[in-house]
Amino acid sequence: MTSNDILNIFKEITTVPRESGHEEKIGKWLFDFAKKHNLPAKKDKAGNVLITKPADNGMEKVTTIIMQSHCDMVCEKNAGVKHDWSKDPIDYKEEEGWLVAHDTTLGADCGIGMASQLAVLIDPELKTGKIEALFTTSEETGLDGAKALDPKFVTGKILLNLDSEDEGQVCIGCAGGLDSVATLKYTPEPQTKGFLKYQIRVFGSLGGHSGDDINKNRVNANQMLARILFGILHKHNIELYEIDGGNKDNAIAREAHAIIGFNKNAKASITKIFETVAAEIKDEYKLSDKGVQMELTPAESAKKAIDQNVMAALVYAMVSSPHGVYKISDTIKGLVEVSTNLASVKMMPGNTIKVTTSQRSAVDSERRWMSQQVEACWALAGAKVVRTSEYPGWTPKLNSPALEICKKAYKKIFNTDIEVVVTPCGLECGLFSLKFPDMDMVSIGPTLRGVHAPGEKLDLASLEKFRKLLVEMVKNIK
Repeated sequence: MTSNDILNIFKEITTVPRESGHEEKIGKWLFDFAKKHNLPAKKDKAGNVLITKPADNGMEKVTTIIMQSHCDMVCEKNAGVKHDWSKDPIDYKEEEGWLVAHDTTLGADCGIGMASQLAVLIDPELKTGKIEALFTTSEETGLDGAKALDPKFVTGKILLNLDSEDEGQVCIGCAGGLDSVATLKYTPEPQTKGFLKYQIRVFGSLGGHSGDDINKNRVNANQMLARILFGILHKHNIELYEIDGGNKDNAIAREAHAIIGFNKNAKASITKIFETVAAEIKDEYKLSDKGVQMELTPAESAKKAIDQNVMAALVYAMVSSPHGVYKISDTIKGLVEVSTNLASVKMMPGNTIKVTTSQRSAVDSERRWMSQQVEACWALAGAKVVRTSEYPGWTPKLNSPALEICKKAYKKIFNTDIEVVVTPCGLECGLFSLKFPDMDMVSIGPTLRGVHAPGEKLDLASLEKFRKLLVEMVKNIK
């Protein structure tokens, strides 16, 4: 098995639609793959797929290994890009040692883990005990497949999660998470006759993973849109016809826009406020997110205005709603222990505005306290707030046999120590640790960058190093 074997399988995966909640086609593709290679496969009610490689002759008593990845992906694209996630293959290129998708997400999170599992299963040279390759559903939207997994669906006692994003690291713990969703009801009001209509747009920022990238000082487009609106509201009476920002609860918002109306006599003043705030934002992020852009352009909207009270409450709450790193760990240097993400703002049917935020922490009490602060902010604005999609963290075990195998394998291959880490992201291992208290788990993977945002890329050199580590670990689990 070579890294090209993995890459070729991954390239096939990029042609199969697999948006979270719509994994039917990738499930069928996995079954077809298993059938093609004469491997037993089964599926549960949640759509989780298990493909099994029976033990090779003489290896029947070797401990059964579970290799695990999720089969869904975050489907994000840049504004104006024509891409139908229900049918279109992902467009990618190889550039300077990376496999990259410029206008959409690449889906290497966690498609490269899937491809690695499958490559191991069909490698004729690799003699192993029984291997169970588990592919879970809807990880990106709440770990639904892992939550629904029946413990009897698998038999292995050692699990290799392949959803990490930094070669040279082995992960032994992760944050848990939950979403806090606020809904505001508004009264539609007629547009004021003669008002000018302009669109405020924030775009071009990096975005990224709301766990892995939350500490990198990237623009949250929702927050910056609110900052501009806040500045205008302090000086002028305006109407708000449309507002939209962000998409996924686990992605930092890259784009947001609003359409406002105002008296023509206020145009010069509003333009000056916009230009001043936009310049401040660009200066503040000139190193960490230099691509961010803002524009104020004439627009049209057939929608009625959001009533003045709710408009003000929405803008003020968006400004004051926490976003970013809340606490750094006292025990693990540099680890983001608590964070929150102002993920999306959407106008919904029924004169409702829905604001989704997500909170992360490995410490249950701190995660819920962060959620309570977010809830208090939006409750003061008159919103109804509910918590949803909560999942637990994964508590590190330093005496893990799988960890020792990983450390020894890495040292043997590369003559250097692998870094042992705990991630601020969420992994399904947290749920597995509850369902399988005796299961031994570690998480590894090649280097990915820009996940959950267009421009996501895979480091091809790291894929080869990851392949060597995975093979060595599988060979040495006895």
